[in-house]
Amino acid sequence: MNESPVIGHYINGHLNDGDGERYSDVFNPAIGTVQARVALASVKTVDEAVASAKAAFPGWADQSSLRRARVMFKFKELLDRHHDELAQIICREHGKVLSDARGEVVRGIEIVEFACGAPSLLKSDFSDNIGGGIDNWNLRQPLGVCAGVTPFNFPVMVPLWMIPMALVTGNCFILKPSERDPSASLLMARLLKEAGLPDGVFNVVQGDKVAVDALLQHPDIEAISFVGSTPIAEYIHQQGTAHGKRVQALGGAKNHMIVMPDADLDQAADALIGAAYSSAGERCMAISIAVVVGDVGQQLIDKLLPRIDQLKVGNGMQADSDMGPLVTAVHKAKVEGFIDQGVK
Repeated sequence: MNESPVIGHYINGHLNDGDGERYSDVFNPAIGTVQARVALASVKTVDEAVASAKAAFPGWADQSSLRRARVMFKFKELLDRHHDELAQIICREHGKVLSDARGEVVRGIEIVEFACGAPSLLKSDFSDNIGGGIDNWNLRQPLGVCAGVTPFNFPVMVPLWMIPMALVTGNCFILKPSERDPSASLLMARLLKEAGLPDGVFNVVQGDKVAVDALLQHPDIEAISFVGSTPIAEYIHQQGTAHGKRVQALGGAKNHMIVMPDADLDQAADALIGAAYSSAGERCMAISIAVVVGDVGQQLIDKLLPRIDQLKVGNGMQADSDMGPLVTAVHKAKVEGFIDQGVK
Protein backbone atom coordinates (compact mmCIF):
# COMPACT_ATOMS: atom_id res chain seq x y z
CA MET A 1 0.00 0.00 0.00
CA ASN A 2 1.34 3.43 -0.97
CA GLU A 3 1.55 5.61 2.15
CA SER A 4 2.77 8.76 0.36
CA PRO A 5 0.67 11.83 1.23
CA VAL A 6 -1.82 12.94 -1.40
CA ILE A 7 -1.77 16.47 -2.83
CA GLY A 8 -5.28 17.34 -3.95
CA HIS A 9 -7.24 20.18 -5.44
CA TYR A 10 -8.63 23.41 -3.95
CA ILE A 11 -12.25 24.05 -4.84
CA ASN A 12 -14.72 26.52 -3.33
CA GLY A 13 -12.39 27.42 -0.47
CA HIS A 14 -11.63 23.85 0.62
CA LEU A 15 -9.16 21.07 -0.12
CA ASN A 16 -10.64 18.43 -2.39
CA ASP A 17 -9.17 14.98 -3.06
CA GLY A 18 -11.13 14.54 -6.29
CA ASP A 19 -12.57 11.22 -7.37
CA GLY A 20 -9.48 9.21 -6.46
CA GLU A 21 -9.11 7.53 -9.84
CA ARG A 22 -5.68 8.72 -11.04
CA TYR A 23 -2.49 9.89 -9.35
CA SER A 24 1.04 10.88 -10.32
CA ASP A 25 4.18 10.67 -8.20
CA VAL A 26 5.83 13.86 -6.96
CA PHE A 27 9.59 13.42 -6.59
CA ASN A 28 12.25 15.17 -4.58
CA PRO A 29 14.75 15.64 -7.44
CA ALA A 30 17.71 15.99 -5.09
CA ILE A 31 17.38 12.43 -3.76
CA GLY A 32 15.16 10.84 -6.39
CA THR A 33 12.51 9.53 -4.01
CA VAL A 34 8.74 9.88 -4.17
CA GLN A 35 7.62 12.36 -1.52
CA ALA A 36 3.92 12.57 -2.38
CA ARG A 37 1.25 11.66 -4.89
CA VAL A 38 -0.76 14.33 -6.69
CA ALA A 39 -4.38 13.71 -7.62
CA LEU A 40 -5.03 14.11 -11.35
CA ALA A 41 -8.33 15.85 -11.98
CA SER A 42 -11.07 14.19 -13.97
CA VAL A 43 -13.46 16.14 -16.19
CA LYS A 44 -15.97 15.94 -13.32
CA THR A 45 -13.54 17.61 -10.92
CA VAL A 46 -12.80 20.38 -13.43
CA ASP A 47 -16.54 20.90 -13.92
CA GLU A 48 -16.92 21.23 -10.15
CA ALA A 49 -14.20 23.90 -10.00
CA VAL A 50 -15.70 25.85 -12.89
CA ALA A 51 -19.17 25.71 -11.32
CA SER A 52 -17.73 27.03 -8.05
CA ALA A 53 -15.99 29.91 -9.83
CA LYS A 54 -19.05 30.72 -11.92
CA ALA A 55 -21.23 30.91 -8.81
CA ALA A 56 -18.73 33.20 -7.06
CA PHE A 57 -18.26 35.53 -10.02
CA PRO A 58 -21.28 37.89 -9.70
CA GLY A 59 -20.53 38.77 -6.08
CA TRP A 60 -16.81 39.24 -6.67
CA ALA A 61 -17.29 41.30 -9.84
CA ASP A 62 -19.68 43.61 -7.96
CA GLN A 63 -17.03 44.45 -5.37
CA SER A 64 -15.32 47.79 -5.82
CA SER A 65 -11.81 47.76 -7.25
CA LEU A 66 -10.61 49.28 -3.97
CA ARG A 67 -11.96 46.36 -1.97
CA ARG A 68 -10.45 43.84 -4.36
CA ALA A 69 -7.12 45.68 -4.13
CA ARG A 70 -7.21 45.42 -0.33
CA VAL A 71 -7.23 41.65 -0.70
CA MET A 72 -4.11 41.94 -2.87
CA PHE A 73 -2.41 44.15 -0.27
CA LYS A 74 -3.07 41.52 2.41
CA PHE A 75 -2.03 38.73 0.04
CA LYS A 76 1.27 40.51 -0.59
CA GLU A 77 1.85 40.82 3.16
CA LEU A 78 1.21 37.09 3.62
CA LEU A 79 3.50 36.15 0.74
CA ASP A 80 6.27 38.17 2.38
CA ARG A 81 5.62 36.35 5.65
CA HIS A 82 5.70 32.93 3.97
CA HIS A 83 8.54 33.76 1.58
CA ASP A 84 10.93 31.09 2.86
CA GLU A 85 8.21 28.45 3.13
CA LEU A 86 7.33 28.93 -0.54
CA ALA A 87 11.00 28.87 -1.53
CA GLN A 88 11.56 25.62 0.34
CA ILE A 89 8.55 24.02 -1.37
CA ILE A 90 10.00 25.04 -4.75
CA CYS A 91 13.38 23.64 -3.76
CA ARG A 92 11.95 20.29 -2.60
CA GLU A 93 9.73 19.69 -5.63
CA HIS A 94 11.56 21.42 -8.49
CA GLY A 95 15.14 21.09 -7.31
CA LYS A 96 16.51 24.59 -7.95
CA VAL A 97 18.82 25.99 -5.29
CA LEU A 98 17.27 27.94 -2.45
CA SER A 99 18.68 31.29 -3.58
CA ASP A 100 17.06 30.84 -7.01
CA ALA A 101 13.80 29.80 -5.36
CA ARG A 102 13.81 32.88 -3.14
CA GLY A 103 14.44 35.06 -6.18
CA GLU A 104 11.48 33.45 -7.93
CA VAL A 105 9.18 34.31 -5.03
CA VAL A 106 10.40 37.92 -5.09
CA ARG A 107 9.59 38.22 -8.80
CA GLY A 108 6.11 36.87 -8.18
CA ILE A 109 5.48 39.28 -5.32
CA GLU A 110 6.39 42.17 -7.62
CA ILE A 111 3.33 41.36 -9.75
CA VAL A 112 1.13 41.33 -6.66
CA GLU A 113 2.50 44.77 -5.81
CA PHE A 114 1.57 45.93 -9.31
CA ALA A 115 -1.94 44.54 -8.87
CA CYS A 116 -2.35 46.60 -5.70
CA GLY A 117 -2.40 49.68 -7.95
CA ALA A 118 -5.27 48.38 -10.07
CA PRO A 119 -7.84 50.98 -8.92
CA SER A 120 -5.79 53.66 -10.70
CA LEU A 121 -5.22 51.45 -13.74
CA LEU A 122 -8.94 50.71 -14.05
CA LYS A 123 -9.92 54.37 -14.36
CA SER A 124 -11.53 55.19 -17.69
CA ASP A 125 -11.83 58.26 -19.93
CA PHE A 126 -14.98 60.31 -20.49
CA SER A 127 -15.58 62.75 -23.33
CA ASP A 128 -18.63 64.98 -23.06
CA ASN A 129 -20.76 65.91 -26.07
CA ILE A 130 -18.40 64.68 -28.76
CA GLY A 131 -21.15 65.40 -31.24
CA GLY A 132 -24.91 65.81 -31.41
CA GLY A 133 -25.69 64.98 -27.80
CA ILE A 134 -23.30 62.03 -27.83
CA ASP A 135 -20.97 61.30 -24.93
CA ASN A 136 -18.13 58.80 -25.14
CA TRP A 137 -16.58 56.75 -22.37
CA ASN A 138 -14.78 53.48 -21.71
CA LEU A 139 -16.29 50.87 -19.42
CA ARG A 140 -14.01 48.09 -18.21
CA GLN A 141 -15.76 44.91 -17.14
CA PRO A 142 -14.43 41.55 -15.92
CA LEU A 143 -14.71 38.62 -18.30
CA GLY A 144 -15.87 35.94 -15.88
CA VAL A 145 -14.11 32.66 -15.15
CA CYS A 146 -10.51 32.56 -16.41
CA ALA A 147 -7.92 29.79 -16.20
CA GLY A 148 -4.15 29.45 -16.19
CA VAL A 149 -1.93 26.49 -17.09
CA THR A 150 1.56 26.96 -15.71
CA PRO A 151 4.94 25.18 -16.09
CA PHE A 152 7.09 23.17 -13.70
CA ASN A 153 10.11 25.48 -13.79
CA PHE A 154 8.52 28.45 -11.97
CA PRO A 155 5.71 27.08 -9.78
CA VAL A 156 5.27 30.38 -7.89
CA MET A 157 6.36 33.18 -10.22
CA VAL A 158 4.41 32.20 -13.33
CA PRO A 159 1.09 31.63 -11.50
CA LEU A 160 1.61 35.03 -9.90
CA TRP A 161 1.92 36.55 -13.38
CA MET A 162 -1.72 35.57 -13.84
CA ILE A 163 -3.57 35.30 -10.53
CA PRO A 164 -3.29 38.84 -9.06
CA MET A 165 -4.33 40.76 -12.18
CA ALA A 166 -7.16 38.36 -12.99
CA LEU A 167 -8.58 38.61 -9.48
CA VAL A 168 -8.12 42.33 -8.87
CA THR A 169 -9.94 43.14 -12.12
CA GLY A 170 -12.98 41.18 -10.92
CA ASN A 171 -12.52 37.80 -12.57
CA CYS A 172 -12.55 34.37 -10.99
CA PHE A 173 -9.56 32.15 -11.68
CA ILE A 174 -8.77 28.44 -11.94
CA LEU A 175 -5.10 27.43 -11.79
CA LYS A 176 -3.83 24.17 -13.29
CA PRO A 177 -0.21 23.96 -12.07
CA SER A 178 2.35 21.43 -13.19
CA GLU A 179 1.83 18.01 -11.66
CA ARG A 180 5.60 17.83 -11.02
CA ASP A 181 5.58 20.55 -8.34
CA PRO A 182 1.98 21.11 -7.22
CA SER A 183 2.28 22.08 -3.54
CA ALA A 184 3.03 25.80 -3.90
CA SER A 185 -0.35 26.34 -5.57
CA LEU A 186 -2.19 25.09 -2.49
CA LEU A 187 -0.20 27.33 -0.15
CA MET A 188 -1.00 30.34 -2.34
CA ALA A 189 -4.68 29.32 -2.30
CA ARG A 190 -4.62 29.21 1.50
CA LEU A 191 -2.97 32.62 1.69
CA LEU A 192 -5.54 34.13 -0.67
CA LYS A 193 -8.34 32.86 1.56
CA GLU A 194 -6.56 34.24 4.63
CA ALA A 195 -6.26 37.56 2.79
CA GLY A 196 -10.05 37.75 2.53
CA LEU A 197 -10.76 36.30 -0.91
CA PRO A 198 -14.27 34.80 -0.99
CA ASP A 199 -14.62 31.06 -1.51
CA GLY A 200 -14.88 30.01 -5.14
CA VAL A 201 -13.11 33.04 -6.59
CA PHE A 202 -9.82 31.12 -6.80
CA ASN A 203 -9.60 27.38 -7.39
CA VAL A 204 -6.80 24.90 -8.10
CA VAL A 205 -7.18 21.74 -10.15
CA GLN A 206 -4.16 19.47 -10.22
CA GLY A 207 -3.78 17.34 -13.31
CA ASP A 208 -2.45 16.51 -16.72
CA LYS A 209 -3.79 16.77 -20.27
CA VAL A 210 -7.23 15.57 -19.17
CA ALA A 211 -7.62 18.64 -16.94
CA VAL A 212 -6.16 20.98 -19.57
CA ASP A 213 -8.53 19.74 -22.27
CA ALA A 214 -11.48 20.03 -19.92
CA LEU A 215 -10.60 23.68 -19.25
CA LEU A 216 -10.05 24.41 -22.94
CA GLN A 217 -13.40 22.93 -23.91
CA HIS A 218 -15.55 24.17 -21.02
CA PRO A 219 -18.14 26.69 -22.21
CA ASP A 220 -17.97 28.71 -18.98
CA ILE A 221 -14.23 29.45 -19.24
CA GLU A 222 -13.88 32.84 -20.92
CA ALA A 223 -10.09 33.13 -21.20
CA ILE A 224 -7.01 31.01 -20.64
CA SER A 225 -3.33 31.81 -20.16
CA PHE A 226 -0.47 29.39 -20.69
CA VAL A 227 3.29 29.34 -20.24
CA GLY A 228 5.32 26.34 -21.37
CA SER A 229 6.85 24.67 -24.39
CA THR A 230 6.12 25.95 -27.89
CA PRO A 231 4.33 22.79 -29.15
CA ILE A 232 1.95 22.87 -26.18
CA ALA A 233 1.48 26.64 -26.55
CA GLU A 234 0.39 26.06 -30.15
CA TYR A 235 -2.01 23.34 -29.01
CA ILE A 236 -3.48 25.57 -26.28
CA HIS A 237 -3.95 28.41 -28.75
CA GLN A 238 -5.59 26.23 -31.39
CA GLN A 239 -7.93 24.44 -29.01
CA GLY A 240 -8.77 27.48 -26.91
CA THR A 241 -9.64 29.73 -29.83
CA ALA A 242 -11.57 26.91 -31.49
CA HIS A 243 -13.78 26.90 -28.40
CA GLY A 244 -14.27 30.66 -28.46
CA LYS A 245 -11.88 31.67 -25.71
CA ARG A 246 -9.40 34.49 -25.41
CA VAL A 247 -6.00 32.82 -25.30
CA GLN A 248 -2.58 34.00 -24.19
CA ALA A 249 -0.05 31.26 -24.97
CA LEU A 250 3.64 31.83 -24.27
CA GLY A 251 6.03 29.24 -25.71
CA GLY A 252 9.68 28.52 -25.11
CA ALA A 253 12.37 31.08 -25.84
CA LYS A 254 15.62 29.84 -27.33
CA ASN A 255 18.15 32.55 -26.62
CA HIS A 256 21.51 33.09 -28.27
CA MET A 257 24.59 34.87 -26.97
CA ILE A 258 26.86 36.43 -29.57
CA VAL A 259 30.46 36.90 -28.46
CA MET A 260 32.38 39.34 -30.66
CA PRO A 261 36.16 39.12 -31.19
CA ASP A 262 36.81 42.23 -29.10
CA ALA A 263 34.53 41.19 -26.21
CA ASP A 264 35.70 41.01 -22.61
CA LEU A 265 35.95 37.21 -22.46
CA ASP A 266 35.95 37.05 -18.66
CA GLN A 267 32.68 38.97 -18.60
CA ALA A 268 31.29 36.80 -21.40
CA ALA A 269 32.26 33.61 -19.55
CA ASP A 270 30.65 34.80 -16.31
CA ALA A 271 27.48 35.75 -18.19
CA LEU A 272 27.35 32.37 -19.92
CA ILE A 273 27.73 30.47 -16.65
CA GLY A 274 24.89 32.41 -15.03
CA ALA A 275 22.59 32.21 -18.04
CA ALA A 276 23.19 28.57 -18.90
CA TYR A 277 23.52 26.89 -15.51
CA SER A 278 21.26 28.80 -13.10
CA SER A 279 18.11 26.83 -12.30
CA ALA A 280 19.90 23.93 -14.03
CA GLY A 281 19.08 25.65 -17.31
CA GLU A 282 15.38 24.98 -16.77
CA ARG A 283 14.07 28.43 -17.56
CA CYS A 284 12.74 30.17 -20.63
CA MET A 285 15.46 32.81 -20.77
CA ALA A 286 18.40 30.41 -20.46
CA ILE A 287 21.16 30.76 -23.02
CA SER A 288 20.88 27.72 -25.27
CA ILE A 289 23.48 28.67 -27.88
CA ALA A 290 26.63 30.79 -27.82
CA VAL A 291 27.78 32.07 -31.22
CA VAL A 292 31.45 33.02 -31.09
CA VAL A 293 32.57 35.37 -33.88
CA GLY A 294 36.12 35.15 -35.17
CA ASP A 295 38.91 33.10 -33.67
CA VAL A 296 38.26 33.57 -29.92
CA GLY A 297 36.25 30.36 -29.51
CA GLN A 298 39.00 28.33 -27.89
CA GLN A 299 39.92 31.23 -25.61
CA LEU A 300 36.31 31.38 -24.41
CA ILE A 301 36.24 27.61 -23.84
CA ASP A 302 39.44 27.87 -21.82
CA LYS A 303 37.77 30.43 -19.57
CA LEU A 304 34.53 28.45 -19.27
CA LEU A 305 36.03 25.10 -18.26
CA PRO A 306 37.47 26.13 -14.87
CA ARG A 307 34.27 28.01 -14.05
CA ILE A 308 32.21 24.91 -14.85
CA ASP A 309 34.52 22.74 -12.75
CA GLN A 310 33.97 25.06 -9.78
CA LEU A 311 30.18 24.71 -9.93
CA LYS A 312 28.91 22.48 -7.14
CA VAL A 313 25.88 20.41 -8.13
CA GLY A 314 23.91 19.28 -5.10
CA ASN A 315 20.78 19.42 -3.03
CA GLY A 316 19.24 22.85 -3.51
CA MET A 317 18.58 23.09 0.23
CA GLN A 318 22.34 23.10 0.92
CA ALA A 319 23.78 26.60 1.04
CA ASP A 320 26.96 25.70 -0.86
CA SER A 321 25.15 24.21 -3.89
CA ASP A 322 25.49 26.29 -7.06
CA MET A 323 23.16 24.18 -9.19
CA GLY A 324 20.42 21.79 -8.21
CA PRO A 325 19.30 18.66 -10.03
CA LEU A 326 17.10 18.50 -13.10
CA VAL A 327 13.46 18.04 -12.18
CA THR A 328 13.07 14.41 -13.32
CA ALA A 329 15.16 11.50 -14.55
CA VAL A 330 13.52 11.96 -17.95
CA HIS A 331 14.91 15.49 -18.18
CA LYS A 332 18.35 14.24 -17.13
CA ALA A 333 18.30 11.60 -19.87
CA LYS A 334 17.28 14.25 -22.42
CA VAL A 335 20.23 16.48 -21.50
CA GLU A 336 22.59 13.49 -21.64
CA GLY A 337 21.28 12.82 -25.14
CA PHE A 338 22.12 16.37 -26.19
CA ILE A 339 25.63 15.95 -24.78
CA ASP A 340 26.09 12.71 -26.72
CA GLN A 341 24.98 14.47 -29.90
CA GLY A 342 27.53 17.21 -29.29
CA VAL A 343 30.34 14.72 -28.72
CA LYS A 344 29.49 12.87 -31.93
